[in-house]
Amino acid sequence: MKEILIIGAGKSTAVLIDYLLQKAKTEQFILKIGDIDPENAKKACDNRKHCKPVHLDVFNAESRESAVQNADIVISMLPARFHIEVAKTCVKLKKNMVTASYISKEMKALDEEVKQKGLVFMNEIGVDPGIDHMSAMQVIDRIRDKGGKLLLFESFTGGLVAPQSDNNLWNYKFTWNPRNVVVAGQGGVAEFIQEGKYKFIPYHRLFRRTEFLEIEGYGTFEGYANRNSLDYMSIYGLEDVLTLYRGTIRRVGFSRAWNMFVQLGLTDDSFIMENSENMSYRDFVNSFLPYSPTDSVELKLRHNLKIDQDDLMWQKLLDLDIFNKEKKIGIKNATPAKALQKILTEKWSLQPDDKDMIVMYHKFGYELNGERKQIDATMVHIGKDQKETAMAKTVGLPVAIATLKILKGEITTPGVQLPINKEVYEPILKELEKHDIVFKETETEYLGYNPLER
Repeated sequence: MKEILIIGAGKSTAVLIDYLLQKAKTEQFILKIGDIDPENAKKACDNRKHCKPVHLDVFNAESRESAVQNADIVISMLPARFHIEVAKTCVKLKKNMVTASYISKEMKALDEEVKQKGLVFMNEIGVDPGIDHMSAMQVIDRIRDKGGKLLLFESFTGGLVAPQSDNNLWNYKFTWNPRNVVVAGQGGVAEFIQEGKYKFIPYHRLFRRTEFLEIEGYGTFEGYANRNSLDYMSIYGLEDVLTLYRGTIRRVGFSRAWNMFVQLGLTDDSFIMENSENMSYRDFVNSFLPYSPTDSVELKLRHNLKIDQDDLMWQKLLDLDIFNKEKKIGIKNATPAKALQKILTEKWSLQPDDKDMIVMYHKFGYELNGERKQIDATMVHIGKDQKETAMAKTVGLPVAIATLKILKGEITTPGVQLPINKEVYEPILKELEKHDIVFKETETEYLGYNPLER
């Protein structure tokens, strides 16, 4: 009997594990769940057939190799920075591997050895990255197969709350790792291309350079630029495209409000704040404002950000209770970003009855037989409950499906890769449709941009 090893039994693995266990009997494999906390692994298996919990310390070579040795394929659901330890062991022991994370430089460096050993290391097979790659390449390849020429590609994804759970002034709650939200956009400049012109957005301007997106049945959203749009020229084979832009989706108004934190410096993750564990929320905010013997923290902040007392932005700040004198940050040696995350988590955590939502939007502009056309492809998926969230489902299902395809010898091209080839994306997207992860397409005339306003 074959064996699949999942390393990491966090909350995000629930859908992944459920899907695989539904297939375990017919596909003739056993599932092992490895985690540094044996109770997490045991809870993930939940005494189900074909599932065995194992203690696994990924930083202990003996523990790691012992677990990987007997597996036919390994799924790493660890934080991205820890994948490389698993990957090196998989190369050494000649095991296939799957992750949902971006391909790191360290992972890419293993490509030649992985190919030499005939192994498949499938990465970026979650939702974003993952479903975005597959759904985009499906349309891009279709256009090319018809003889069309790509002129524009824009892609946006967002993890949001479902409309029925959208009950705060920010129209937002954490549906995934809060830290990734707080530090989004830092560490570089957003680079993209519009109508052949290279454009750059530094971090301090990122959340004031947004564009609106309309998704039928769900209203208007906004998108702000991701850092790495230009990387996708080579990944998708779009070296000649005139416009290439990738971004993150939020509800309209979120970015303008979030920009207040950026301008104050509350999202900075580069330095430690002294005595942070004893700071009240009010002390934390006041740390970034000038001293005044007479003005209150509230007045100083409004003056600093140039917002009026009746401005919705002010109401959004009050909604977070950030001027509270009693509540403590409670984190020793916290960076501003970590302190802000603590405050936001209190207000933006999903409640037991809340549901999350994944929204994805692709725009393709192309020329075919002398005509310019545009395809808009949108996908909205709403979670079922706190276990089967939209995020867990859109990450876990592609990982699970790809794993089975590799295990059964249906995906065979060796190397460190992402899911941009037809042998990978076609069967996975087809299977996802059975689970209501479906794209809706509309086609219109492609108007492009005004060349005088580039």
